[in-house]
Amino acid sequence: MNLLNKLIAGMLPFMPKSFVWLFSKRYIAGKTIEDAVAISRELNAEGIMVTIDLLGEFITQLEQAEANKNEYLHIIETIQEAGIDGNYSLKPTMFGLLIDKEVAYRYIREIVAKAASYKNFVRIDMEDSQCVDMEIELFRKLKAEFPKNVGLVLQAYLKRTKKDIENMLDLNTPEIPVSYRLCKGIYVESEKIAYKKYETINENYLQDLEYMFQNGIYAAIATHDKPLVEGAYKLIEKYKVPKDKYEFQMLYGVTPGLRKSIVDDGHRMRIYVPFGMQWFAYSTRRLKENPGMAMDIIKALFVRG
Repeated sequence: MNLLNKLIAGMLPFMPKSFVWLFSKRYIAGKTIEDAVAISRELNAEGIMVTIDLLGEFITQLEQAEANKNEYLHIIETIQEAGIDGNYSLKPTMFGLLIDKEVAYRYIREIVAKAASYKNFVRIDMEDSQCVDMEIELFRKLKAEFPKNVGLVLQAYLKRTKKDIENMLDLNTPEIPVSYRLCKGIYVESEKIAYKKYETINENYLQDLEYMFQNGIYAAIATHDKPLVEGAYKLIEKYKVPKDKYEFQMLYGVTPGLRKSIVDDGHRMRIYVPFGMQWFAYSTRRLKENPGMAMDIIKALFVRG
């Protein structure tokens, strides 16, 4: 079965987009902001918060960065006018981080300022290892100007992450806790800098999460892994963390049963709602990261018609 999954994952980029969409629509809100608003309203009705993400990353021309910035400003206006209970996520390489980091900073600052004008929040996604130092630097600059309106993503599989949290403790205060989304990590990295074994990654995830709770850091616990959810429950109980000092996060369409159980247990949940015309690249990348999702393609084709 693993061989079949990998075969399907390898073939997916060469398949017709209409076929790929059968699979993708379970994990992507749609191609337009209107689609994202509709899905977000459904999730809000279930008592679930959202974070809106325009698909796209690793651009090659700065003209694309300005267009993406303008699109995000429009997204914020639309989401706020719609009364959605949600915030925003963005990838710095979508704004030219690897081309001109100062231009990327200016564009992202404008987006954060727009969100801040509505008393809302932007999460800076963490990308592959070449971006980590630049994205921490970007976050520090934005956090200094917008202390309540910006957060960062950290990846537990990187061996440096615990030290990164320690090095950023100066940003954390009891009045305005720093906010991190802690995820496992999705990019293919060298064993020199990243843990590879499932058990080791999970162990480090929970160590990082515990350190965050010990230091009063706001934790967005991003996982679809039941053992990590159960481990987080134990840490929340151990440190008596108030329900407004953490939240669980999941990707749209992934492990809905586990998501429901977390919400039913009284914990706050936020769903990452991706949308946009770059859905094809997002779908093919996610399948390469997790070939086990290939079975969803088969179900989409033969079960859902």
